[in-house]
Parts: sequence; structure tokens; C-alpha cells
Amino acid sequence: MQRIVNAVAVAAGILLVPTIASAQATIAGVVRDASAAVLPGVSVEASSSVLIEKTRTVVTDGTGQYRLTDLLPGAYVVTFSLSGFATVKREGIEVSGSGVITLNIDLRVGSVQSRSPSPARRRSSTRSRCGGKSS
Repeated sequence: MQRIVNAVAVAAGILLVPTIASAQATIAGVVRDASAAVLPGVSVEASSSVLIEKTRTVVTDGTGQYRLTDLLPGAYVVTFSLSGFATVKREGIEVSGSGVITLNIDLRVGSVQSRSPSPARRRSSTRSRCGGKSS
């Protein structure tokens, strides 16, 4: 009886390992700026409900390349962000089976975010209780 159980376990392992291995894919590509220069240090985040950790993040290398590996089949949202550049989000990236899905991205220089004025430039235009303007 033990031999039969062992034989079934081995057969199941042999049949399931290729299926599990083939069900994992990779999203990879290169991130560049508007002048086609590569961008190292870009944060690339893949999020999906099929991931146990819900999000997986990598950073582009010195040649602007990234690889998100061992992705299970499902729909992904991939977000690219780097300080000084507008964030790019690609939704509905469908991963199925195995292989490499190429997703090259161009980032544009982002708009400057609103900042509060420096203390030297702040001026109050409220009136004091005695009716005069405060400085």
C-alpha cells in the first residue's frame, strides 16, 4: 500500500511541476525619458489581486531595464515613478501562461508640485482688530 501511495505522489509531482512552472510569467522592459535617455532608479510596481503580497516592486538598473518575475496569471496594474517625472500607470496588463511581456515606458518631466511660499515671501492681508493692516 505504501508503494502505491509513493508512486501516486511521485506521478503527481512530475505532472504538476511543469504546470506550475509554466504558469509564471515576466513583465520586463526599459524606461526612458522624452529624449530617449535611459532612466535608472525608476520604481516599477506591479499590483494584482492574484499576488499574495498584492504588490511587487523593483527598481530599474543602470541601463533603465527592469524585470518583474514569477508573476501568476491575472490582470495587473504597473506603475512607474521617479522623482521629478510624472508617474505613469498602465492598467489591464493581462498575464497568462509563461513568457516575457515587454512593457517599455517613456516618462515625461513632471509638473512642479505646489509648495507653500518661503517665510520671507509670506504676507498677511488680514486686518488687525483695531482696523489697520498687519504686516
